[in-house]
Amino acid sequence: MRSSTETTRLGKKSKAVVLFGPTAVGKTAMTEKLFSCSAEIINADSVQVYKGLDIGSAKPDEKLRALIPHHLLDIRNPWEQYTAGDFVRDAMALIPEIEERGRIPLITGGTAYYFRQLVYGPADAPKADDEIRAAVRKEIEEKGRDWAYEELKRVDPVSYARIARNDLYRISRALEVYRSSSRPLSSFILPDSPREDVDFVIIGLQRDKKELDERIAMRVDEMFRMGLYDEIRNLMKAGAKQEWPAMKAIGYREFFEAMETGEADMETIREDIIRSTRQYAKRQMTFFRSFSTCRFFHPDDTESIASYLALEGIRLD
Repeated sequence: MRSSTETTRLGKKSKAVVLFGPTAVGKTAMTEKLFSCSAEIINADSVQVYKGLDIGSAKPDEKLRALIPHHLLDIRNPWEQYTAGDFVRDAMALIPEIEERGRIPLITGGTAYYFRQLVYGPADAPKADDEIRAAVRKEIEEKGRDWAYEELKRVDPVSYARIARNDLYRISRALEVYRSSSRPLSSFILPDSPREDVDFVIIGLQRDKKELDERIAMRVDEMFRMGLYDEIRNLMKAGAKQEWPAMKAIGYREFFEAMETGEADMETIREDIIRSTRQYAKRQMTFFRSFSTCRFFHPDDTESIASYLALEGIRLD
């Protein structure tokens, strides 16, 4: 089986569809309608990679997974890290495999930095140093997450503005880079043109803010009806800790934060999840609009999406 690089050398560039949009925009319904007969999905959601995080991550149900093959779901335990670099490596291996089966590689989800590194490649920042990583982790454990966020503001105000307060992995990574290079992470150059070994057809989905806010609230309510509280309780019974990478995700971290503050009633947690999700959706859209080759559509306008894909050489039959 040829890699995507080998395929490019032989004159045939790999082609893949990138489909992204903010939380609750309607990616799943649109995907089922357009791609059921032609695609295999490469998951680009950083929470859905974890086993046992099904309801809070809005993981696709068994019906959809039987209809369309999915990859990179349930591939990590909740205490394990899964980085953007891991995702790019795995996705780039899957693209030619899916093509060889005569299917469309469809990369879909909402984790912006997965897409950024896949389409454009990573910045030239130094690789992780295990010793520095351990030292930063120990310092954060001793001084706390608030200290880490303020330290980030001191050494790298640009990254501070981009990274959410609760995103401890990215905060830690930025501090590690500064400690190892004496340069802020934001100073390392990101490529400004897409990689050349894969032809990415990029589609973004968007809705009116008021409509999206309402859909987010409905999604959170549906998660509670489906048993989000029981899912959290089972994870805690299995030993889940606040510092586990998976437990930092929206929909999970709020339960741990509520226990810390003593405000553990379900309505408060529900409101916190809705607020955090809306803030996250806003950051997602800001990030997605930075993709110069992206075409945006309303998720209900499947006819226009299909026409655009046809113009780009993507056949959905």
